[in-house]
Amino acid sequence: MSFSVHGLAVSRGIAIGRAVIVASSRIDVAHYFVQTEQVEGEIERLRHARNEVATEILKVQQSLHDLGPSDAHPELTALLDVHLMLLQDEQLTNGVKHWIVERHYNAEWALTTQLEVIARQFDEMEDPYLRERKADLEQVVERILRVMRGVTSPVGVGQPRPGQDSAVDVPLVLIAHDLSPADMLQFKQSVFTGFVTDVGGKTSHTAIVARSMDIPAVVGARSASQLIEQDDWVIIDGDAGVVVIDPSPILLAEYGFKQRQGEVERERLSRLKNTPAVTLDGQRIELLANIEQPEDAVGALKAGAVGVGLFRSEFLFMGRNGKLPDEEEQYQAYKRAVEGMQGLPVTIRTVDVGADKPLDRVAQRAGEDHLNPALGLRAIRWSLADPAMFLAQLRAILRAAAHGPVHLLIPMLAHASEIRQTLALVHRAREQLEAAGVRQGVVKLGAMIEVPAAALTIPLFLKHFDFLSIGTNDLIQYTLAIDRADEAVSHLYDPVHPAVLHLLANTITQCHEQGKGVSVCGEMAGDVAMTRLLLGLGLRSFSMHPSQILAVKQQILRCDTTRLQTWAQTVLAAEDPAALMTD
Repeated sequence: MSFSVHGLAVSRGIAIGRAVIVASSRIDVAHYFVQTEQVEGEIERLRHARNEVATEILKVQQSLHDLGPSDAHPELTALLDVHLMLLQDEQLTNGVKHWIVERHYNAEWALTTQLEVIARQFDEMEDPYLRERKADLEQVVERILRVMRGVTSPVGVGQPRPGQDSAVDVPLVLIAHDLSPADMLQFKQSVFTGFVTDVGGKTSHTAIVARSMDIPAVVGARSASQLIEQDDWVIIDGDAGVVVIDPSPILLAEYGFKQRQGEVERERLSRLKNTPAVTLDGQRIELLANIEQPEDAVGALKAGAVGVGLFRSEFLFMGRNGKLPDEEEQYQAYKRAVEGMQGLPVTIRTVDVGADKPLDRVAQRAGEDHLNPALGLRAIRWSLADPAMFLAQLRAILRAAAHGPVHLLIPMLAHASEIRQTLALVHRAREQLEAAGVRQGVVKLGAMIEVPAAALTIPLFLKHFDFLSIGTNDLIQYTLAIDRADEAVSHLYDPVHPAVLHLLANTITQCHEQGKGVSVCGEMAGDVAMTRLLLGLGLRSFSMHPSQILAVKQQILRCDTTRLQTWAQTVLAAEDPAALMTD
């Protein structure tokens, strides 16, 4: 009997095949106490297993290097680096030793106990990407446990089923609780054509790597690995986030047709890479890429981006146990991104983290546990609270600007006092570099519009900044008082709510009137369902994940902005804008 499971659509395309089920990745752990004379032996067992896992990851990194530039995936390399850093994390290793020495827990018990302690800290983080890094920590711990148990990797990725020869004649799809970055590399070299995981979000490592590899995938499908049985026929709809199990012949034929259509469409889209993004009425549209690591510049160029509209610099600060990157390390990273874009502009957003993020050097304030981190010390508020850190980042960005066009973007500004403090620190960073005789470049200064207070005081921002960038994800969240990570209210997260659209339209209009640049860098920019409306509201600069650029470009090439303007005003005036979005 056919049934479906719903998850998150994170990587486009259709995959059809027989299910290969990966048993739950969680290992049963024995709990027992050890004698005093056994404590050192338990610590040594843990140390040996950790070193074994580090060796495995280094081998995977070497195999990535051996693949060559065409098959190497910078997202995967970065995630493997995160796993290596987590292996050396002092909070993890010292915490495990504490449980062994003080409580006499056996090594496995101590390891899982410390995992729970750290996992709770991740759960309290507001930023969805950083919150989902808990999965990376869990995978690191699981790999250590498997080495201690002498168990092989949970995913025999790339290995044909018993009785099959190497030329697999039946397409296979992988169903797992979760996949590690190392598993993902093997996945690239395997016989599988798509995958489904129980856990994960749009910014989880599985989603990131799936998009970079263009593999049909659905994550966050909850109990899919328990509901789907070995060898079931499965359809993975990576466009809709739906997994169909045991489909009828009619459904198989329908999705088979969609699959062939998708392949033809991808081939057609690939031909648009070098086509200028110009509307039917001659409006040139700027399509930019959002990136997280310097190496992502390769994918941005490959997708035809004309620059980077958002370099999320906080990824350089992540998973370092509070040991933040210094000015030189940041400079080298920003320089690689700038040089990687080969003369195209790179917009670097200053670090968007807060006291709730995994940066141990920022102490938790007393009584803070009950506070909402989304409304706390984050983004520019955090940077202004630590001027030395902020100045180091500003100097690094200014130095990188000597190697190519750089735009400096400040997140979450809302007050005139914050603007004054920020501009004063930028000026001081310039003076410090001049005094030291260090080469620097000229940067354009921009502000993120993601707080309703900012969207309602645009003239203040246009007085001080060269351009604005609208972060629709947070703007929607704050405008509608919706925690987009909370499943109980996520259905109320509405990009076309009249209030949101008015804030968008007002920001775009005032920027045009003052001759200042404006772009959208949130999820709305890469959503083809929103392209026509944004064009009609006057937007001419979109920044998105590289994988979305060609689809948005195709939509742009079919649009006439003169006609869309009237329609957009109708949508803007409607009580229910969503009802008009298909007109």
